[in-house]
Amino acid sequence: MPLPSGKSSGVVTAALAFSGLVVSMMFTLVVPVIPELPRLLSATAEDASWVITSTLLASAVFTPVSGRLGDMYGKRRMMVISLGLMIAGSVICVFFDALPLVVLGRTLQGCAVGVIPLGISIMRDLLPAARLGSAMALMSATMGAGGAVGLPLGAVVAQYTNWHMLFLVSAGMGVAGLVMTLTLVPDSPLRAGGRFDFIGVAGLTAGLVCLLLPITKGGSWGWTSPLTLGLFAAAAVILPVWGWAELRVANPLVDLRTTTRREVLLTNLASIAFGFAMFGTQLVFPQVLQSPPASGYGLGLTLFDAGLCMAVGGGMMIVLSPVSARVTGAYGPRVTLILGALLAVAGYLSALLLMGEVWHVVLAATIVSAGAGLGYAAMPASIMGAVPTSETAAANGFNSLMRSIGTSTASAVISAVLAAQTVRMGAVTLPSVDGLRIALIISAVAAASGMVLSAFLPRRRSARPGAGPQIPEGRLGPVRGAGDPLGDDVAPV
Repeated sequence: MPLPSGKSSGVVTAALAFSGLVVSMMFTLVVPVIPELPRLLSATAEDASWVITSTLLASAVFTPVSGRLGDMYGKRRMMVISLGLMIAGSVICVFFDALPLVVLGRTLQGCAVGVIPLGISIMRDLLPAARLGSAMALMSATMGAGGAVGLPLGAVVAQYTNWHMLFLVSAGMGVAGLVMTLTLVPDSPLRAGGRFDFIGVAGLTAGLVCLLLPITKGGSWGWTSPLTLGLFAAAAVILPVWGWAELRVANPLVDLRTTTRREVLLTNLASIAFGFAMFGTQLVFPQVLQSPPASGYGLGLTLFDAGLCMAVGGGMMIVLSPVSARVTGAYGPRVTLILGALLAVAGYLSALLLMGEVWHVVLAATIVSAGAGLGYAAMPASIMGAVPTSETAAANGFNSLMRSIGTSTASAVISAVLAAQTVRMGAVTLPSVDGLRIALIISAVAAASGMVLSAFLPRRRSARPGAGPQIPEGRLGPVRGAGDPLGDDVAPV
C-alpha cells in the first residue's frame, strides 16, 4: 500500500516519532517537582503521590484499549484522540492547583501513551519495506529517549518558572504533535471487523488496577498490609477469569491465542525484563549524581546537571535505532534482543566497579540505555512478524503494557531496597552504598533474564540484510483470508 502522493516515508516517520517523543517526555517532565507536590497541592505526601500513580494506571489500561480501537476504527484517528486527551489533561494542570483536578489532568495525560504502538502499526500499514525496520526502531526508541530528555527539560522549567509551566510545555508540544499527525500522517485504510469488547475492557481494567496499585503503593501501605495483600489476591482471581472470558469472545480486546504464540509470548515476557532494566537507570544513577559527596558516593550535581547526564543515554537510544533495524533485518529480532540485554548487563556490572566520577556514571547509564534501546527497537518487529494484520495495534499496545509492568515492578522493588538500606546525614536520609549496589545487581539480573528469554525466540533471517524485519506479505499486498494464520478479516475501507 503506497503512501499518497506528496507524502514521503521520511516525513511520516518524523511526524510519528515526534508524537511518540512528546508522550514519553510527559512522564518525566514532572519529576523535578515531585518532592514539592505536597506543598504545591496542599496535600499529604500520600495523597500527592496520586499525581504519579494515576498516570501509570491510565497508561496501563488505555494503551491496549486504544490499540484495539485503532485496529477497528482507524489508527490515526486514535492517535488524534490520544493526543487530544493529553492536551486536555495538560491544560487542566496548567490552570488548577486542586489535587483532584490535577490527578484528573494527569490521568488524561496517561491515556496518550498508546500513541507509540499506534504509530508503529501505522508504519507497518503504510511504509515501504525498505524503510520499515528503521522507522519502527526509531518510533520504539522514543519510549525511553523521551523520558531521558524530559528530565533536564523539566528541571529547567521548574527552576526558572512556575511549576504550571511544565504542563504548558506539555500542552504546546502535544498541539505540535497533533498538527503534524493531522497534516503529515495519512490514514491507514486497514480495519478489523467485529464489535468492541466492553466486558474485556472492564475485566482488564479491574485486574490491572488490582495488580499495579499495590505494586506502586505497597511501600507506603506496607507490603503485608490487608489492603496490599487483598488487592494482589483480587488480581490473582480477576486476571485469570478475564483471560478465560477473552478466550470465549468472538472479538476479544486481546487475542490471547495470538499472545501465547511462542514469539509473541517470549517477546512480551522479555519486555517486562527490559522495562525493569531500563527503569533501574532512572532510580539508581540520579541518586549517585545528586547525592552530596559526604555520603561517600555522591557526586553533588544539581538536578539539571544530573538530568543532562542521563539525557546522554536517551540520545544514544535514538542514535542506535537504525543500528537495531539493520541487525534485526539481517539476523532477526532474537539476536538484537540478546545483544541489547548483554549491553544492559555490561552497563550495570561496570557501575558496580566504576562510580567515582561523573563520566563513570554517564558511561554506565549510556551503556544500559543503549542496550535497552536496542531491545525496545527490536520488539515491534518480533511482535508484528507473528500477529495478524488486523491486530497489530492491539498487539503492540499489549507489548507496551508489558513494559509498563516491568517499570512499575522496578520502581517498587528498587525503591524498597533503597529505603531498607539507608544512612543518616544530619536530618537527611540517603540510600547506602550497599543499597545502591544491591539495586544494580537486581537490575543486572533483570537484564540477564531478558537475555535468557530472548535466546528461546525462534531464529529468523530476512531475505535482504538491512531491508527491515520480516513482515507477513499481507501488510502491503493482498488482504489475507480467514484461513491464513497470519491475517484474517482485514479489509481496506
